[in-house]
Amino acid sequence: MSVALSRSVLWYADLPGVAESVPLARRYVRDVLVSAGCTRIDDALLLTSELLGNAIRHSDSGREPGGSVSVVVCREVGVVRVEVIDQGSPSSKPEVVVDPNGEGCGGRGLWLVSQIASMWGWHEGVTGQVVWFQLAE
Repeated sequence: MSVALSRSVLWYADLPGVAESVPLARRYVRDVLVSAGCTRIDDALLLTSELLGNAIRHSDSGREPGGSVSVVVCREVGVVRVEVIDQGSPSSKPEVVVDPNGEGCGGRGLWLVSQIASMWGWHEGVTGQVVWFQLAE
């Protein structure tokens, strides 16, 4: 996990790499952000869903039996940060679709993240891939 010491971790969880983990994580993230008095809860929930869905669909977290994903919610003055840590994939790296208006059914999740988040990015972590976003409040 790559959480800077200046941030306050509000919530951390390891979840199974299955689709049912997405609504579960949304509930937890919503409850944590409401308790912390955050203002951009809907945006945070949408982007968390996108990152979790991508991790489960495109990484070994969702492809390997017993795979898992981790979610970290942090807060510092004026910023909420969510990190999704998956088990990585040798064949899939996060990439923003250049033409989100194309006729394909998918591929708009990171485009959406890039449009709504104040900042976002990804890097290889110790246990896999970390994709994160920040929302200014």
